[in-house]
Amino acid sequence: MQIVTAPAYGPRTKPKALNYALTAARGTFLAVFDAEDRPDPDQLRKALGMFRDDRVACAQASLCIDNTSDGWLPRMFTAEYAGQFDVFLQGFSSFDMPLPLGGSSNHFRTEILREVGGWDAYNVTEDADLGFRLARFGYRSVMFASTTYEEAPVTFGAWLRQRSRWMKGWMQTWIVHMRSPTRLWKDADARGFFTLNIIVGGNVLTALAHPIMLAEILAPMLMQAFDSDASSFLASNFAELHVAAIAAGYLSTVVIGLMGLARRGLLREMWVLALTPLYWICLSIAAWRALYQLVTDPYRWEKTEHGLARHSRVAGRAYRPRR
Repeated sequence: MQIVTAPAYGPRTKPKALNYALTAARGTFLAVFDAEDRPDPDQLRKALGMFRDDRVACAQASLCIDNTSDGWLPRMFTAEYAGQFDVFLQGFSSFDMPLPLGGSSNHFRTEILREVGGWDAYNVTEDADLGFRLARFGYRSVMFASTTYEEAPVTFGAWLRQRSRWMKGWMQTWIVHMRSPTRLWKDADARGFFTLNIIVGGNVLTALAHPIMLAEILAPMLMQAFDSDASSFLASNFAELHVAAIAAGYLSTVVIGLMGLARRGLLREMWVLALTPLYWICLSIAAWRALYQLVTDPYRWEKTEHGLARHSRVAGRAYRPRR
């Protein structure tokens, strides 16, 4: 094992460090793991089997939260990751659509990674950006059947800093790739164009718009509570649209989360999805904080502190006494 120290200049970001390490990479294939990751023991062997197709540039394993029992936020994170990696991205991979990569348990062809320019050192979600850039160069990213367990933030402050960085990076990714919509369409065709706008742009826009739509519903209700002559929310021309949009968002989150939890054998945690409206408010706070940072401090990388988990499903299995 060799430890490589990135130079202390330029952006202090993970992709900057990865690019520096890429210059010293000697293997045909390259894998990226976060320090707290617990990948399945046979993951590298399974990943290697995905590169029989010359167009495959990246094989992405599923990420799964390990410290689910540490509170409602890790439980919601577990449902979110299960829906994202075990349902959503699996479907995208099956239909040969670009994947907004997960940033960990990525397995690359080193030569292709260098061909496309490595990671964007100034993007704080370099994984999502790279997934679309690979697609624009004509390469595929695919999911494969292996799991890497990660630690979710336990406190709201740690979760907010991490999620704000993700939201800011998705904004950066959308801005970069949509600088020329016609060129994006030409490079990545309709699948890449709509994936970027619906998944990356849509997630950010939904989080930003959510509190505004809630205010449109709640403000008239509060005014009517104090003034009987105030107009009802239902009298608004867009009342049905607001209710339908929010309900559809909540319902899709719950359904995808349930599907993911079922595939993970974790339906006992399904009760946490009842807190989806509260979680969406948290996402909105993170999105607006990210937008502020995008303007004032776009390349700041807020690190996530790990090693705070009190529970571990993986360790619980690994150290269970044998009978």
